[in-house]
Amino acid sequence: MVIEIDYSEVTGKKANCPEGCGMCCLCQPEVLPEERNFFRTKYPKNLVKSRTEDQHFALAMKKGKGSCAFLNGRKCDIYQNRTTFCKQFPFHFYVSDRIRVEMDLSCRGVWDTEGADAMEQAKVLAEASERRLSKALVEASSVYKEFYSICKETGVMCDVSQLRMSVSENISSFTNLGYVAKVLNQSLEEPKMSLDGITPDAKYDEKELNEAAMEASMGSMGSDDPLSVPVYCDKDFNWNMFMANGNTIEWAIMDDDGELHHKGFVDARDIQLKEPDEEGKKVLADYIQILNGRDSFLGNVFYMMDDLGYEDDMGNTYYGAMCVTIIDLLWRASMLDHFFGFGMGAEGMKEAIIFYDMDRLDAPTIGAFV
Repeated sequence: MVIEIDYSEVTGKKANCPEGCGMCCLCQPEVLPEERNFFRTKYPKNLVKSRTEDQHFALAMKKGKGSCAFLNGRKCDIYQNRTTFCKQFPFHFYVSDRIRVEMDLSCRGVWDTEGADAMEQAKVLAEASERRLSKALVEASSVYKEFYSICKETGVMCDVSQLRMSVSENISSFTNLGYVAKVLNQSLEEPKMSLDGITPDAKYDEKELNEAAMEASMGSMGSDDPLSVPVYCDKDFNWNMFMANGNTIEWAIMDDDGELHHKGFVDARDIQLKEPDEEGKKVLADYIQILNGRDSFLGNVFYMMDDLGYEDDMGNTYYGAMCVTIIDLLWRASMLDHFFGFGMGAEGMKEAIIFYDMDRLDAPTIGAFV
């Protein structure tokens, strides 16, 4: 079976693995069936059942919460025998009714101008995983076919290409909090909304929008399990963890042995949602364009529609999800500014995307990453 893959997100990009980073080693990798014998034979204590719902085999993490057990001195002890999932990072093959390559922008190496051609790297990885991709495509296509059928029956179906085009035509507007507030409100209030004619709301309820942004961000921080909370790998490759307890966010740094070292606290209610400056808006607009083209973002929208029983129009859900994503990102940028003083310019937005994108790619979908 010849499979076609969309490489548009990685076309013209570079991907480098920065020495001393180890960010990807905080993600517990699945061990495929054909890889298990090696670990059962050589490292039986480091082959464990994951804590996820599907209970697949994975590599052990230091003290059950730190980096991969094979990471020492920020180098992999089994690099030549690392798992397929280790090799694929920062590339993700998202399978829906087609296959598309997406690139994890939480990896600092994809922001480098140096490095190997990302598309060529992705093609090599795709060839090595062709059998699994083909199998997943058959399964995911069936799910998508059923989903579209239900959408048509319930009257909530929209032309996906038109939704994406309308967002693309209004990219710069989506960097304006007044516009985001207006779109978000209409997505909740109108039975079938359109972006046509929407202008920024100069008198939007700042408190209400800030609370919505805080709620979106705090949802992912509300765990005491370091494997489940957002990680920000800073410029010095420190692994910064942010954990919420009530309205309090604790900032800690995880060391190479899996121990957490407290750095500070902040009351989440003291973080005020800030709008980026003009240079920051350019970086944000580029990221919105990437999200707008990602099939995994669309798959998350479809997951929400299914979870809510197909009550809302696809357009409303799509535009609403985009707005929630933007305010979540901007609230995190505001939090990073509180702790690190990055500001809301180009640097602040870049660092916020590095902090955020891994969580965005981890959102539930009706498709699958392979």
